[in-house]
Amino acid sequence: MNKYFSLISIGLILSGCQALSPSTEPAADSTAVTSTAQSPADNTAQFTPETLVSLLTAEIAGQRDRFDIASDNYIEQAQRTGDPSVAERAFRIAEYLGEEQRALTSALIWANAAPDNLEAQRVAAIKLAQAKRYEEAMQRMESVLQAKGDTQFDFLALSAAQSDRKTRHALLQSFDRLLSKHPHNQQLVFSKAILLSEDDRIAEALQLLEDQPRKYTVVATVLLRARLLNQLDRGEEALPILRNALKHNPDDQRLRITYARQLIELNRLEEARAEFLELLQQSPEDDDLRFSLALINMDLEAWSEAQVYLEDLIERDSYSDAAQYNLGRVFEELQDTEQALVAYKAVESGNNYLAAQQRIVALLLSNGQLKDTSTHFEMQRLLNDDLAIQLYLIEVEGLSTYDQVETAWLRINQALKHYSDDPSLLYTRAMVADKRNDLAQLEDDLRLILRENPNNAMALNALGYTLADRTDRLDEARQLIEQAHTLEPDDAAITDSLGWVYYRLGNLATAERLLREAFSAYPDAEIAAHLGEVLWQQGKRAEALRIWKQALKTQPNNSVLSETMQRLTDKEL
Repeated sequence: MNKYFSLISIGLILSGCQALSPSTEPAADSTAVTSTAQSPADNTAQFTPETLVSLLTAEIAGQRDRFDIASDNYIEQAQRTGDPSVAERAFRIAEYLGEEQRALTSALIWANAAPDNLEAQRVAAIKLAQAKRYEEAMQRMESVLQAKGDTQFDFLALSAAQSDRKTRHALLQSFDRLLSKHPHNQQLVFSKAILLSEDDRIAEALQLLEDQPRKYTVVATVLLRARLLNQLDRGEEALPILRNALKHNPDDQRLRITYARQLIELNRLEEARAEFLELLQQSPEDDDLRFSLALINMDLEAWSEAQVYLEDLIERDSYSDAAQYNLGRVFEELQDTEQALVAYKAVESGNNYLAAQQRIVALLLSNGQLKDTSTHFEMQRLLNDDLAIQLYLIEVEGLSTYDQVETAWLRINQALKHYSDDPSLLYTRAMVADKRNDLAQLEDDLRLILRENPNNAMALNALGYTLADRTDRLDEARQLIEQAHTLEPDDAAITDSLGWVYYRLGNLATAERLLREAFSAYPDAEIAAHLGEVLWQQGKRAEALRIWKQALKTQPNNSVLSETMQRLTDKEL
C-alpha cells in the first residue's frame, strides 16, 4: 500500500461500463483519490465520544498503513451510526481493499441513508449486481435513471449475462418496461441485446440494434452489433458498420482494434496491417499492438518487417519468450539456421518453451548435430526438472523422425529408468520398437498401458493397427480398433485404422466407406495411401491416382504413400 494513502481523502474510480464499455475491471490506483464525501470531522457534533475515538483510531491506523484496522472501525461505525459520510468512507476503504461483503454492506447503508444521492444509489446497484442480487440492483439503477443521473445498466446486464435463464428473463422484462418509456436509451438497448444474445436469441438481439435510429448509435452498440454479425457468420456485413463508426470516432481505439481484427478474420491482412500501424502510431508504447503487427507480417510472409517488430519487443523486454520463439520462426524462413537456434534457445519458459524445443531438435538433427542435440536436452532437463518427461518425448520423437532410431531407443529406455510407468513414455517406446521391427516389445508396452487404463483409445488403436498391418491376427485387431472407435468415434486416425482392418479382412465396401470418412475429416497422406489402395483394388484407379497426387502436394515425403504408390503402380506396369 502506498504510504501516502490518506483515509481522509480516499476515493475510488468505480468499476463498471463507463460510456457503455464492456470492461468491468475496477481501477486500482493506490494513490489518494479525492472523495466528495463529507468528512466525519464535519459531523462531530452528532457522534458519541466512543464513535469519535473509533474514527480517530481508524484515521491514525490508515496513516500507519494498518488498513485492516481502519476498515474494521469504519464498517462498525457505519452500521452503528447509519451516517452516510461514515458509510461512504467505509465503502471506499472496503472497495480499495477488495473486501466485497463489507463494500456491499456499507454501500447499502450509504444508499439508504442518502436516498437522494445518485452516486450512492448507483454504487449500491453495482455492488448488488456483483452479489447477483439483480432485481434489487435494477430497482436502485432505475431510481438513478428517473433522476436523470449517470446509470450503468450495461454493467448490470453484463454481470447477469451468465446467470440462470429465469433471472435473465426477469431482467429482460424489466428492460422491456424501461425501454417502453426510454426507447432510445442506448444503455437499455445494449443491455437488452446482451441478455438476448446470452439466451441464444442472437438474430433478435441484432434486430434490436439495427432498429435504432443512427443518430442514437454509440460505440458500444456498434461493437456489439459487429460481434453478433460474426456469431451469425455475417462478418462481411460488420466491416462497413465499423468503418462508418470509425469515420465519426477516428480516435476510438476499441473501434479500430475491432475493425482490424475483423479484417484479419476475413483474411484481409494488408488492410489489417494498415489499421494496426495506425493504432501503434496513436499508442506507441502499446506492445500488444506491436506483437500483433509482428504476427500479421509473418502471415503476410513479410519476414524482415516481422523481424524488426520482434527484435523491438525483445529490446523492450516485452513478450520476451513469445517474441524469441517467433523470431526463431522468422530466421528459419530466412534460412538463417544459426540465428534461429539462438532465438529458440532464448525461450526459457512459457507457452512457447516446448514448441521451441521441438524446433531445436529438428534444426540440430537436420544438420547432423547429434551430439549437440544430446547435450542440449541433457542441460534442459537439468534446468527444467518438472518438464523432464516432455523433454524426453520431444528428443526421442525428433531422433526417431530423423532416422536416429538406435539413439532414440537408448534415450527412451533412459527415460523409463527414471519414470518407469509413465504411459506417454511407454507409448513412445512402443513406437520406437515398431521402427526397430520389435513387435513383441511394442505389444508388451501397449498392453502394459492398457492394463492400467483399458480405455486408452490411442493405445488400443496403435496395437490394433499394428496387428492388422503386420500380422494375421485380424479378428483381434478388429476388436481392439472397434473398441477405440467406440471411445473416439470422431478420431480420423482411428477411423482410418478401422477401414484398414476391414480391407485386410477382405470387406472392401466397408473399408472404402470408412476410409472416405477418415480422409474427408483429415486428408492425411497415410489415409490417402490406404483409401487409394482400396480404390485401386476395386478398379477405381483413376480416382486412386487423383487422391494420391493430391496428398503428394502437401506431404511429398510420406513413406507410406510412396511405398503404396510404388508397390501398386509397379505391379500394374
